[in-house]
Amino acid sequence: MKKIAVLGAGAWGTALAIQLSQRHQVALWTRNSEHAAAMRNAGCNSQYLGDFPFNSGLTVEQDLAAAIDAASLIISVVPSSAFRQMLADIRRTGCKAPLVWASKGLEPASAKLPYEVAEEELGDDHCWGVLSGPSFAAELARGLPTAVTIASASGQFANEAGVLIHGGNLRVYTSHDVIGVSVGGAVKNVMAIAAGISDGMKFGSNARAALITRGLAEMTRFGVALGGKKETFMGLTGAGDLILTCTGEYSRNREVGLRLASGQTLATILQQLGHVAEGVHTAREVFNRAATLGVEMPITSEVNQVLSNGRSPREAVENLLGREQKPEAL
Repeated sequence: MKKIAVLGAGAWGTALAIQLSQRHQVALWTRNSEHAAAMRNAGCNSQYLGDFPFNSGLTVEQDLAAAIDAASLIISVVPSSAFRQMLADIRRTGCKAPLVWASKGLEPASAKLPYEVAEEELGDDHCWGVLSGPSFAAELARGLPTAVTIASASGQFANEAGVLIHGGNLRVYTSHDVIGVSVGGAVKNVMAIAAGISDGMKFGSNARAALITRGLAEMTRFGVALGGKKETFMGLTGAGDLILTCTGEYSRNREVGLRLASGQTLATILQQLGHVAEGVHTAREVFNRAATLGVEMPITSEVNQVLSNGRSPREAVENLLGREQKPEAL
């Protein structure tokens, strides 16, 4: 039995901790002392995941050094905006345990993907990789089948981390394409906001299917321009995660789109949501970086205009429909 440290006690971090604690000792870390106390007292994470019970293999920690001490693997599940600080905090402890992250976004302001942040903060003397795929926390915690991918430049590390995480209702695949897997996890959230707007405006299944398909084209163009592999976007971390997030009832980013379509302000939506919706900040960063690369991303552009510049959802849709006729291509 190994020790795994899960850093970040939101819905997904908690679901992973519950699942992994069936086979390993798991330390679930949160920075918030009140949240830690509430989870210990209740034996569950009612704030973010509901009443799914913790078993004896799961302990709650708020001291980072204690959480990662003697860990065979660290899994970071903090938001993209907090990822750099998380890595810096780990580095300061002197811990060299291998790490995977499940953050799905771009760093605010810098527009850097998590792997670029990891390169800067951890360097070459630390094994690391990204964990991504179509996965709702509540379904994993409920014991429903889930498949994800671990990508790392080191095939050996990807396999070793995969062996630790794989099991029960959670199936793990491996990949070398860190860039492609990272891009898929980030951009699908932007497309899910667009899908929520479309559904909220009652545009129907035809429009949703078209949006998902053209969203996949945008995602692929962007990822390939950054150095990702085209075939990655046809897999779990590309098309799989995109379809789930654009259609699933647990999708926070789709919920943002639905509420925008109903006329709610973004500030009100984020205040009421209770969870991080990565696509809200990622849209701006993807748009800016795509412009620098010369990559055309019309859906991303319109979502960014709605989120950042107050464009109405209806005007955004009309702009997409009014684009000139052209051949279908990636």
